[in-house]
Amino acid sequence: MAAPLPFDPADYIKTEDDAAFFLSEAFATGDPSFIADALGVLAKLKGMTALARETGLSRESLYRSLSRTGNPELATLLKVATALGLTLSAAPRAKPSDT
Repeated sequence: MAAPLPFDPADYIKTEDDAAFFLSEAFATGDPSFIADALGVLAKLKGMTALARETGLSRESLYRSLSRTGNPELATLLKVATALGLTLSAAPRAKPSDT
């Protein structure tokens, strides 16, 4: 029996709305490595060469920053989000209900 193929979220991201939802869910985890990796998934979908050209960052820097072990600076995060056609926003954290 063949081993199952690894899950690749990129297979399910077809629209900008999908990308925004995917990144929002990554932010909701609060896990910096998961967020960096999610940005990496979106960056690879766009193409690292095109993203490097649009952001002014090197491909190597993007690969390094947008990996599970990466730690992108805020400036990198903003440049990448803009190049991906996304905006970052804040909302109040949901409070547990008083029941």
